Amino acid sequence: MSHPADPTFSQSSYPRLTRSLNAVESWGFGLTAHISWTALVPAIHAALGSQAIFVWIPAVILGMLLNYQVKRLGMHFMNVAGGTPNYATKLLQNYPGLARYAAIGYLLNWVSYLAVNTIVLRDLIKVNLEALGIACPDIFLDIGFTLLPFIVAFSGTRALSILHLFFVIPAFGLLITFCVQGLGWLAFSGDSPGFFPSNWSSLSFVDWAKWFFFVTYATYSCETASSFVADSRQPTQTLRFLDVAAWMMPPIFLGGSWVMMRLATDPNLKDNAFMNLVAASQPFWGKSAAISVSFLLVAASLLGSATVVSNCPRILYQLALDNHVSPVFSVVSRRGVFVPALTLTLVLCLIYLIWGDVARIVAVGNIGWFVSFMLFHLGLWLRRDRPEVLFPRISLGILLLEVVVLLVGGLAWGWLNFLIGLLFPIGVMGIDAVIRRVNFPPFHRSWWMRQYRTRPVMIIKDSVVLQVIILIFLLCSAVGIGWLFGVKLNNVATAAGENLFVVLLMSVAFVGVAIACWTSLPQVVAIAEAREAAEHLFTVAQDGILVVDDQGIIRQANPATESFFGVNPSQLLGNHLNKWLPTLVYYPDQWTKRSEQALLHNGKNRTLEVSISDRPHQDFQEYVVILHDITQRKQAEEILRHSEAQLRQEAKQLASQLVQSEKMSSLGQLVAGVAHEINNPINFIYGNIAFANQYIQDLLSLLQLYQQNYPNPVTQIQEKTEAIDLNFLIADLPNLLASMTVGAERITEIVLSLRNFSRLDEAEMKAVNIHEGIDSTLMILEHRLKPKSDYLAIEVIKEYGDLPLVGCYAGQLNQVFMNLLANAIDAIEEGVGNGDWEVGEKTLPIPYSLLPTPQIRIHTKLTSEKQVIIRIADNGLGIPEDVQKQLFEPFFTTKPVGKGTGLGLSISYQIITQKHQGTLQCISAPGQGTEFVIVIPLNQQNT
Repeated sequence: MSHPADPTFSQSSYPRLTRSLNAVESWGFGLTAHISWTALVPAIHAALGSQAIFVWIPAVILGMLLNYQVKRLGMHFMNVAGGTPNYATKLLQNYPGLARYAAIGYLLNWVSYLAVNTIVLRDLIKVNLEALGIACPDIFLDIGFTLLPFIVAFSGTRALSILHLFFVIPAFGLLITFCVQGLGWLAFSGDSPGFFPSNWSSLSFVDWAKWFFFVTYATYSCETASSFVADSRQPTQTLRFLDVAAWMMPPIFLGGSWVMMRLATDPNLKDNAFMNLVAASQPFWGKSAAISVSFLLVAASLLGSATVVSNCPRILYQLALDNHVSPVFSVVSRRGVFVPALTLTLVLCLIYLIWGDVARIVAVGNIGWFVSFMLFHLGLWLRRDRPEVLFPRISLGILLLEVVVLLVGGLAWGWLNFLIGLLFPIGVMGIDAVIRRVNFPPFHRSWWMRQYRTRPVMIIKDSVVLQVIILIFLLCSAVGIGWLFGVKLNNVATAAGENLFVVLLMSVAFVGVAIACWTSLPQVVAIAEAREAAEHLFTVAQDGILVVDDQGIIRQANPATESFFGVNPSQLLGNHLNKWLPTLVYYPDQWTKRSEQALLHNGKNRTLEVSISDRPHQDFQEYVVILHDITQRKQAEEILRHSEAQLRQEAKQLASQLVQSEKMSSLGQLVAGVAHEINNPINFIYGNIAFANQYIQDLLSLLQLYQQNYPNPVTQIQEKTEAIDLNFLIADLPNLLASMTVGAERITEIVLSLRNFSRLDEAEMKAVNIHEGIDSTLMILEHRLKPKSDYLAIEVIKEYGDLPLVGCYAGQLNQVFMNLLANAIDAIEEGVGNGDWEVGEKTLPIPYSLLPTPQIRIHTKLTSEKQVIIRIADNGLGIPEDVQKQLFEPFFTTKPVGKGTGLGLSISYQIITQKHQGTLQCISAPGQGTEFVIVIPLNQQNT
């Protein structure tokens, strides 16, 4: 049954990994592949002998190059989890099918590693138990060692990474010791068979390709630390460890293989890992060789399993984030558990275990693994122009080599294994397709998100009882098992007992940690998280927090207290709080739970709200004091009490401004309406004048023809001709029509000016001709510019610059022109009305006929900084300096009562400065006229 797809989630809605791992923990996972060498080396040396070194050398070189390349990619994809396979999907993003196949092929090889480790541990324990006469069914051991790392992983703590690190350090140290000490013994010991072999066996290309294909299982996997970059606290340090991991490959893979080649030469050893390693180490380790090798092999298996359950879920998580697999695999619990991804990993591991054949599991897993790296190198070549790609030509060469090795070496392991290995990733892709479509709630991300939202974190209230019960159980079990094995060990050889001891020791360690992960560790983690949260709040709190004892002595102080008392918090410790807050009495139990205290700090009085709560302990009493600065609140209350009248005045001003703005808006609407109503009839008249003129000319031509052909009309016509003065009518009628045409054109210009001034269709910002707006305003004010009976006409001098279209609010800008031009006319009229006029520096009463011509000068220009400057100047009386300071304030006016509102210049100032991000400046002095300068940007920025 099909199921509708999950709702589309953006990547920002996916849960992100918490950077909880430190760099050292991530380094531990990067050493797993080095230790896995112990399981691989016996097989290749049993098959090739001394020629095996020629397989290891190129494999190590390519592995080191791979580490450097993965490090570069990790630096570029710092938030990508899963490492190499997920970097491959980024490189192959234009080929999603190949990208998905490469990542899943890589994943399946790691899963096969867990199955192989389980089988190896099962066989090792089974052999040792049989030596003690104890029979244990295979299925119990298989299930136990398979589930063991998953139990720890499902717990959601960092226990798995810490457990891994705890054992990887001694295991890796022991392995390095084996390689270095073995090489030293070969070079310098008198019992050494010689550092170099006496002869070299032959090696065919088919054998070389077959075993090169095999050893890349280890040499290509030394980049595992990159898988943990996305949840590492120090991602850069994690990636730098890839350099270390690369340079650890030669001493282990080459040095250790050389030691094996020279010291494990007995053909009876075959490919048994334990016997080969014991034979190689016994010359320099002596009796401790067997137990050391047992530790190495068990560590390699358990650490490899732990790495699988840590690495594979991160690969699936990132694939889900990049939409290569079902979104359900992006689910991460509050504790960082990849539940669906871990579940799929477990299922795939069980599929491998059903085969039960280590050779087949390795061969099948390695096919997808090898193809994955082929596609990885293909992606590097395809993205060769990107800065994160190193050695693109070398990557192409490696790709060609890998193609040959896959065809020759891969088929050498059996065509059936080759075919299954190629098809297995496709089968997993099919499983993913089923998960996407099946109507089963746990297969869909939304179901898990609901579970995590509704289910609280489980914290056992009385965990002490549970811990004691578990402790009793473990102690009794340990004693019982110890007694049982003690009895059995008395009947077997010491070597077998030591080997079993190592296996049991590490297994019990893993089991013990697994038990702790599901019992005490969640409680410890919850307590640690609560403590960290409390400490964080204590540190970052803006309020001062003090902890005082029952004597009022300060025992703890958070950093915020320094801003209150002006001293370092450490200097507060050991002092009584009333040293700074004198009104507090000596004993805290007498303090008021909440009070206001005055504090003198840096010469300023501050008011603190002091809240006190007690914190009883079993042996002593503490009090928590919280200091909150309410000085600003008190000041605000005081300001509010004194600002009511001011607010009322500002409200009155605002109301008046709104009224004035509404008047201007109404004026614009009235002007637009009048212009529209006039426009229709005048267009009718203007449009018909031309036709009327033509008709009259035709009639006059006809009349002339009558006069020519009938020069002597009847008496009645002659009398009518004289009465209407026909000759004058014929001469004057064209002049009359021409005059009507001029009048109609004049009315059309006035209508156009009215419409330009109103600009109702340009309420929003747009590019307009500023000069048209000025001319329209002058047209409206023209009646005030004409000469009157008591003074001359006002001359308007236009000095227009070459302005492009200016981005502005045209209607509002026209209002500014109206206000400034009207004020200029008022100033000139005031001077003329008083009989005064400025001449030089004196104001002289002179006859009207001798007054200079009243003028308004309008100047525009565009500056190199793309600023439009508009100057409107008059030669009126000027404005005193004290008046200029208040010129743009609301309600300020120098005009008589009833003539001015005091809002024109205030509104103009707001329009220029706020709406147009410009400036409006007044330049004036008594006797020198007045000039207003408008500066606005050529193009406004939308805000």
